[in-house]
Amino acid sequence: MTNTVPPRKSTRGGAFLVGAGILISRLIGLVRERCFAHYFGNTDAADVFRVALRIPNFLQNLFGEGALSASFIPVYAGLCEKNPKEAARVAGIIFTLLSLVTSILVLLGTLFTPQLIGVIAAGFTGEKREASINMVRILFPGVGFLVLSAFCLGVLNSHKKFFIPYAAPVLWSGAMIAAMVFWQNADAYRFAENLAWGAVVGSLLQLFVQIPSIWPYLQGMRPSLDWKIPPVITVITRFFPTLMSRGVVQISTFFESLIASYLPAGALASIGYAQLLYTLPTSLFGSSIAASSLIEMSVAEQKHEVARKVHQGMRHLAFFIMPSAFSFLCLGHVLTTVLFLTGKFQQEDVRKLWMLLAASAIGLMASTQGRLLATAFYALKDSKTPLKCSIVRVVVSLIGASFLALALPRWIHLPLESGWATAGIPLASSLAALLEFYLLRRYLTAELSLESLSYAYLGKLAFSSAVGSLLGALLFHFIEPLQFPGWISGGIALGVFGMVYLGLTIILGIEESVSFFGKIKRRLHR
Repeated sequence: MTNTVPPRKSTRGGAFLVGAGILISRLIGLVRERCFAHYFGNTDAADVFRVALRIPNFLQNLFGEGALSASFIPVYAGLCEKNPKEAARVAGIIFTLLSLVTSILVLLGTLFTPQLIGVIAAGFTGEKREASINMVRILFPGVGFLVLSAFCLGVLNSHKKFFIPYAAPVLWSGAMIAAMVFWQNADAYRFAENLAWGAVVGSLLQLFVQIPSIWPYLQGMRPSLDWKIPPVITVITRFFPTLMSRGVVQISTFFESLIASYLPAGALASIGYAQLLYTLPTSLFGSSIAASSLIEMSVAEQKHEVARKVHQGMRHLAFFIMPSAFSFLCLGHVLTTVLFLTGKFQQEDVRKLWMLLAASAIGLMASTQGRLLATAFYALKDSKTPLKCSIVRVVVSLIGASFLALALPRWIHLPLESGWATAGIPLASSLAALLEFYLLRRYLTAELSLESLSYAYLGKLAFSSAVGSLLGALLFHFIEPLQFPGWISGGIALGVFGMVYLGLTIILGIEESVSFFGKIKRRLHR
């Protein structure tokens, strides 16, 4: 068949399209989590579903935003520039190998689910354990759809199509919302199983919605196991170190589940709610900038071009992530009230979740910046350095979580029900992220002579974030007794925070704010 692949577009605006797709999917995700909080709260059934859902999330993050993207996209994107016919051949082989590996994973996961639950949730016993096994077996077939969806993301990103693959998870969340609203059951565990079936249907929809966009690029692709050609060998040899690098970080979430399974009921559910909010800025800004930068850095001919792109990305990340971290610290209770205070999610749950958000905020900047630095290593065809740094991060995180969540509370006679023990898990993760960022930054600076962000720039962002978040928290304190609905009083406080931050950064001459404000003025003038 004649190759009629459409011409490739410029990457300019790629970060915006990735961010827009992620924003839409995350907003629907917030609606999904509000429904989950309303129906399940911090109950045993909520804990069980969180544990079961970690498995497809683990494989999706590993393949979708991890090893597959970092190893496949640089090779495939480079071939698309030079030899589209060879690019199609390579994509067909990778698709075949990926389908084969995924099928084996789904089969093994279904057969050995009891042993898997014994590893990631050893603290679950009796009915709670049996419900976890049933839900994991329901969810495993959906893993295959999610991994193939990740392949579509890699192909579309390489052809500068960013919006559809990153907005596709909207259908996954939508199917789960529909399952909760229309497929309720009086038995909590049975209700959670219905929700798991909704997640499987959503995984299939997430794959199918990308087919029309990827169809023009499938011309020339043929299923094949001829993996011995040089480009495929390059993908495979980069895949496994990257898989280990991303995998050790993802595997740490399973150990966190293991630790949390020994804490009181609701600990795993609270961690799930916190992770949703924590990963919102990480995915919205970190993933969007890293995904679009990977393409440009992969085809860059000079190292100084990569260094320039990394520095630019770090500036943009700092502008968005700094206020996000301060909002978790000072406005965590406001965010929780607006999003989750409903149904079975009570005021006491708001306080506990705020503690987890505050602990996560400490490492938010390091985590998102570290993702960009790791992307630069992948573009430089170095997957070993991120692996080493990831291993250090995971070891430190697990040791710290075990100490802060299990050992320390018992030594100082701190009640586990207070929420402080649960907060020890994200606190350990934050400290480990800081260490990983330091190591990545040190190694990449030696490789690229990377320019650091100025203290003046970071100080202006921190000052603007602190003033805005404190004013927002103070305003919420005064209007909350007026007994407005939580989403109104919280929305006002968050709106004030955003306007104060934007206003102060404009006054202080922050380039990103001045540029944004200038665009708005020009549009209004027209």
